[in-house]
Amino acid sequence: MRPIAAAERSATLLRARGFEPAFAPVMQIVATGAEPPDENFDAVIATSANAFAFLSAEARDRLAKLRLYVAGERTAAAALAAGFAGTDEIAADARSLAALLAARPRPSRFLYLAARDRKSDIESVLCAAGHGVVAIEVYAAEARPAWSASETQTFASCAAALHYSRRSAELTIALAERAGLGEGLRATLHGCISKDAAEPLRSIGAKRIVVAAGAQESLLIDALSLATRIS
Repeated sequence: MRPIAAAERSATLLRARGFEPAFAPVMQIVATGAEPPDENFDAVIATSANAFAFLSAEARDRLAKLRLYVAGERTAAAALAAGFAGTDEIAADARSLAALLAARPRPSRFLYLAARDRKSDIESVLCAAGHGVVAIEVYAAEARPAWSASETQTFASCAAALHYSRRSAELTIALAERAGLGEGLRATLHGCISKDAAEPLRSIGAKRIVVAAGAQESLLIDALSLATRIS
């Protein structure tokens, strides 16, 4: 159910573990057209590779001179490809990154290259610690209104579904209900990246849910592998 570019990367990992992946995206990534302000910042924050995909050449040149803090190795790789010299810190996830930066001894002013739909962990934690954060929404994960007929058929035929965020799980529920697959969704095996991502599925009565031991895709696939062997 991931946006297609991310789903294709995940598919490579799934095939390597013996699974046959199929796609039924619930959202698509688009540029907002927002540009970072020409102001002074101490550092740049990013929690997704998408943060760098839609920056103008001028913005990349200007921001590449600043310190960079990111969540995830893929985000770090995207920054490098966009012309940044390297990252000063790579945290496992957004929550870990927020805690790391909040502990900085002197107040800093951060530019956050953010998504339109996001959790507020970064901003709330840093502001509570006395830092300044300017969030620029450079991309958006737009919800798709419906699956195509072929995507609906694909989803109906799958033995398991993978969920990488709470919002993705919520959108999957909405699209499945719209396609008349509500009962099938509740009976499906669901692999979730976190307890938070699993919560919407539990709320509709889904019983076959496994949660990754940590917020990494490899651990999510580990959980799916174990569950499919057991079942």
